[in-house]
Amino acid sequence: MSVRHRVLAASAALALAAALPTAATATAADDAPPAAPATTSAPGDLVSSAPTSFHPLPLQPTNTDAWHINYRSTTAKGAPNTVSGTVIVPKDGKKGPRPLVTYAVGTVGMGDQCAPSAGFPYGTTIEATLINQAVQRGWAVAVTDYEGLGTPGDHTYTVGRAEGQAVLDAARAALKLPSDRTGLTAASPVGIMGYSQGGQASSWAAELHDSYAPELNVKGTATGGVPADLMEVAKFNDGNIGAGLILMAAAGHDTAYPELKLDSYLNPQGKAYVDFMRKNCVAINAISAPFKRISEVTTTSPLEAPDWQAKLAASKLGTHAPDHPVYLYHAGLDELIPYKVGEQLRKDWCRAGTKVQWRSHPLLEHIGGVTVGAFPAMSWLNDRFEGKPSGGNC
Repeated sequence: MSVRHRVLAASAALALAAALPTAATATAADDAPPAAPATTSAPGDLVSSAPTSFHPLPLQPTNTDAWHINYRSTTAKGAPNTVSGTVIVPKDGKKGPRPLVTYAVGTVGMGDQCAPSAGFPYGTTIEATLINQAVQRGWAVAVTDYEGLGTPGDHTYTVGRAEGQAVLDAARAALKLPSDRTGLTAASPVGIMGYSQGGQASSWAAELHDSYAPELNVKGTATGGVPADLMEVAKFNDGNIGAGLILMAAAGHDTAYPELKLDSYLNPQGKAYVDFMRKNCVAINAISAPFKRISEVTTTSPLEAPDWQAKLAASKLGTHAPDHPVYLYHAGLDELIPYKVGEQLRKDWCRAGTKVQWRSHPLLEHIGGVTVGAFPAMSWLNDRFEGKPSGGNC
């Protein structure tokens, strides 16, 4: 199979994996109250909560309680905002302290209908079957929708600080639900998990934990397929299968930092692509601009502008050591996130003194990395919840 055919097959697989969420109704997102940020509340405070349901696949039952939540979080610039999400708890009679995983999903898209919480009631959320594996272990799971998915405003896609704060605040919000229903207490061991965009978000949560949410009893972070250096990822995908993700990331950063003025760099074709991607889910976005080059959709490349370089650099990982053990994994044939980016993150964290358990999956591509890699990652988290030591393999 040629390289082009291989990456086209990967694109088709990504589109197939993501196709169901595009058909999901947007009820959960559209019915959520606007919930303007409350400046008097603290990050992680519940703005609202309402019963919902969790189905890994359409009509698949689960013995769970679930809540759709709106909670207070923080933007990349430090302003208060409101983020939505879902908390899922097994109905097993456990009183606590139950383990809690705050789970960051990979790329779902930029439209509100793509939010994980919009698909859970219908069994159409990407990664729901993996999330169910965590629930079946007896863990509670908090799943953030990220900033601007399911709440007013645009999604700040790949803006690391905003994502990491949303992940940590989802855990805080879960702990504020009735403990007699959730089994969650302040003593509950917390794990952080995510892959791809979720790998970036979970890794940022790991780096931010000691300064942003030190009260959370975090025992470990399991993170994979991490786009730790957005400049490297953009260069890798320029003219490649993930070209549309570059435009999504540009739109996400422009939302977080309007002063970047993305429109001033885009030609008419680029503006049309970005407008389309802001409204749709990954199944369509991933195949709408494959193999496009930045030069084809811009008048001047924003990657050459100092202000853009600075903001993208602000989302770079590996500059601060997580204060707890990390399980880091990457697919050796990843066609979207260069393997060397994962290796560099490992080196940076190891050099900073973090206990890193590195796992390579040499024969897997990006989608295979999440499906195969999740199971050993959860087993590693389980060991942390049980208090077993983690020496790492730096």
